[in-house]
Amino acid sequence: MPVPPQLKKISNNIWELPITYKPGMLVPARIYASEKLINEMDPGVFEQVTNVACLPGILKYAYCMPDGHWGYGFPIGGVAGMDVKKGVISPGGIGFDINCGMRLLTTNLTYDEVKPRLRELVDALFYKVPSGVGSTGFIKLSQSEFRDLAEQGAKWCLKKGLAWKDDLEVTEEGGCFEGADASKVSQKAIERGFDQVGTLGSGNHYCEIQVAKPENIFDERIARAYGITIPNQVAIMFHCGSRGFGHQIATDYLQVFLNVMERKYGIKVLDRELACAPFQSSEGQDYFKAMKCAANMAFANRQVILHRIREVFSTVFKRSPEDLGMDMVYDVTHNTAKIEKHLIDGVERDVLVHRKGATRAFAPGSPDIPQRYKDAGQPVIIGGSMETGSYLMAGLKTGAEAFFTTAHGSGRTMSRHHAKRMYRGQKLLADMEHRGIYVRTVTWGGLAEEAGAAYKDIDSVVEATEEAGLSKRVVRLLPIGNIKG
Repeated sequence: MPVPPQLKKISNNIWELPITYKPGMLVPARIYASEKLINEMDPGVFEQVTNVACLPGILKYAYCMPDGHWGYGFPIGGVAGMDVKKGVISPGGIGFDINCGMRLLTTNLTYDEVKPRLRELVDALFYKVPSGVGSTGFIKLSQSEFRDLAEQGAKWCLKKGLAWKDDLEVTEEGGCFEGADASKVSQKAIERGFDQVGTLGSGNHYCEIQVAKPENIFDERIARAYGITIPNQVAIMFHCGSRGFGHQIATDYLQVFLNVMERKYGIKVLDRELACAPFQSSEGQDYFKAMKCAANMAFANRQVILHRIREVFSTVFKRSPEDLGMDMVYDVTHNTAKIEKHLIDGVERDVLVHRKGATRAFAPGSPDIPQRYKDAGQPVIIGGSMETGSYLMAGLKTGAEAFFTTAHGSGRTMSRHHAKRMYRGQKLLADMEHRGIYVRTVTWGGLAEEAGAAYKDIDSVVEATEEAGLSKRVVRLLPIGNIKG
């Protein structure tokens, strides 16, 4: 299906489908993208984002970010703000990998210092940070201890000596979604998750060593505020979530909502993948509390991985993590729903914001970001492919139009199955090493799935993001080493 003829160009990077596009739409659908990205966009995005516009209680618009592509229920890159009293909560608007997110830390090392030790570092990270389907972590927890972790998030890690106090200060929500209740989580979910803390998983999850070259710094003042202060500085970025734990919670509650949505609450949706329940209902609240448990597990998971990364660098360079300047820049979440305060028609209201493959991006001065970033704005971490590089960006005041939300990555253009038909993991590995990127992977097929050509051009995505006023470029980070699931 081509781009819908009803799609109206609002500006160079903002497009809109009106409520007349399909019966049942309560608000327009707004898509942020350049004309090139719009023309390349998965046709399913237009259908999915307008299906979202039909959900009860939706406010302003149904949104899709520049990295948008077809997903489960919502498009990946989909955003919807719901009235907390009249609106619904939908697992399809959050995702199966709840709080899949990005974490970035700096070092005071330069590329010249790291290059001779790169293979040693990547090999050690591959050993210390388990990856791949079904991988289990080095932290051995009872199921009861895991329930505590799921309610406390990164705070649990701080108590166990696996975090620095500053880590929590620069983690979204302080590393813990308050109100998590493990009694709302199934035994099956506990069994799937309790031995996975400290693991990357598979798919597009990775741990990457990167370099910030001087020519790739777009805003020196904000870069310094974020800790990028020396030429060719080395940083580490990683991407992972709540593993099987979050997947099972989403699966469980999708079934619950399918059973009560129409029969009990009279809600009809255009796609069963948008199964939902009123946010204030008992089922909606139970899911919200269980979702928070998965989000907290993901925070703890990334915190334990950070601890292991610090151990690796400390061992290889025979210096303490503190001496190596291994400070966190930020941890941002994707795949969550949160109650936030936003202006709607000039009135501040509580809004339940679903972000599915989208990232929060609060502006300078926001009370919801760390004090150290009040002048710079919230750091935003946009992961690219393992071949092309990633971006560190900053929230903007103009982001208010989209509930202060921005893109979360480059976004796929090719299915995993298609990528595996097109590319061979062994050849990709050799080609990347020839270009100075050393990679370790669990499977050749998994590496082929993540070929750079399977993703949108990250530069095009962030340019559209910036020009639309959602967030601004600060630093482009180039990969030199990577471990893949």
